[in-house]
Amino acid sequence: MGEFIVEADGGSRGNPGPAGYGAVVSDAATGETLAETAEYLGVATNNVAEYRGLLAGLRAAHALDPRATVHVRMDSKLVIEQMTGRWKIKHPDMKPLAAQAARVFPPERVTYEWIPRERNKHADRLANEAMDAGLRGEPWKAPASTAEQAGGATGTSPAVGREEDTAAGAADADARAARAVATPSAGWAPADMGPPATFVLLRHGETPLTPQKRFSGSGGSDPSLSDTGREQAERVAALLARRGTVQAVVASPLARTRETAAIVAARLGLEVAVDEGLRETDFGAWEGLTFAEVRERHPDDLNAWLTSPDAEPTGGGESFAATAARVAAARDELVAAYAGRTVLLVTHVTPIKTLVRLALGAPPEALFRMELSAASLSAVAYYADGNASVRLFNDTSHLR
Repeated sequence: MGEFIVEADGGSRGNPGPAGYGAVVSDAATGETLAETAEYLGVATNNVAEYRGLLAGLRAAHALDPRATVHVRMDSKLVIEQMTGRWKIKHPDMKPLAAQAARVFPPERVTYEWIPRERNKHADRLANEAMDAGLRGEPWKAPASTAEQAGGATGTSPAVGREEDTAAGAADADARAARAVATPSAGWAPADMGPPATFVLLRHGETPLTPQKRFSGSGGSDPSLSDTGREQAERVAALLARRGTVQAVVASPLARTRETAAIVAARLGLEVAVDEGLRETDFGAWEGLTFAEVRERHPDDLNAWLTSPDAEPTGGGESFAATAARVAAARDELVAAYAGRTVLLVTHVTPIKTLVRLALGAPPEALFRMELSAASLSAVAYYADGNASVRLFNDTSHLR
């Protein structure tokens, strides 16, 4: 069983502004660097970047040895105090990031220590390298890192504006948590990891709004299935009963997903659990409207929404970044709860596309490049080392 030191840092040039993180895993006994990871995050706050660095460092350590003990050292007093439980996390949108970090290793195997910034130069340099690479439009690459050779010299454009757990930072927490994907080990997964947690993702059957292509999220009329939708659910149920692989059923709390799940679960002889994190995006004032109607009534808001995951629908709806943060947190909880099992998640267009996007490590705009039909099946497997594998997407063969 290994004993590792994780040093992590993150920064933002503007707070919020162009942001990135860096993390280093070293052998506690020899000081040898075992892994480096860094990433450009786009526009984010320091708090988000620091938490993302912590999360990446813990996941890199877990990929090396999931049984290891870990000592985390960071120069963020805020993150250290919050992760040890001595300070409360003030804004609820910061909680998913901390929760994800807390679940990588059992709590009794992780300790935390605040260190001065000058003792965290390696991780700081990696964060700055990631930001520099991102601003050039390039990904950070480990072989190009000069962090260790340079003795942790301060980056040419240092991170600024640290330790601010603000409302502005919370909005960016949503945006960056949407991208909180594990740092997996490279190559083929080892054979001794055990079976993955496999999510079979079922979009609910049609409602009266589906054929009209109207926005139908969690803030609208909450329609039930149409006759066509119920027939679709029966066909899915018959298919999954023949396969006999589903061991549990979890649904979004909305009527159309609970009804679809109930039809399938009855055929499988299973109960339905409800998870709030699987609900659809709240589309605000767009609920019930067609795309053309939104274009006519709210053109500026629609254009912003199509170009930025942080943009909210008119009237205080939910951004795709906020949805993704919620879905990522639900994903992590479900993976932990159903490790090694096959679970049917009955949910909606945005959560399913988001789970697939995160599994692929694709950017937020990938959401607009996927087609997801009513009552379609997709599948993603999640392994113990943080790897995810998309097994199926938008299968509608059972409806033909």
